[in-house]
Amino acid sequence: MAKYKLVFKKSVAKDFRPIPNKDVSRILQRIEELRENPRPIGSEKLSGQERYRIRQGVYRIIYEVADKQLIVTVVKIGHRKDVYK
Repeated sequence: MAKYKLVFKKSVAKDFRPIPNKDVSRILQRIEELRENPRPIGSEKLSGQERYRIRQGVYRIIYEVADKQLIVTVVKIGHRKDVYK
């Protein structure tokens, strides 16, 4: 399977600020795994949107997949209580 290219929205850098460094490294590792498989076991398609989410501890990673261009765009990262707002 071809590797997907990772793209981050500019607002994602701001999403990382309140997250502790040890959790940031785990989140980045989880995002890196999306290159090989953009829809891993445990990912869910969000209803009403063309977006997916994966969990990393209490944090959620929201992303979009463009299969024709082989691009995964990370849209938002945040704590589970307020990432969907």
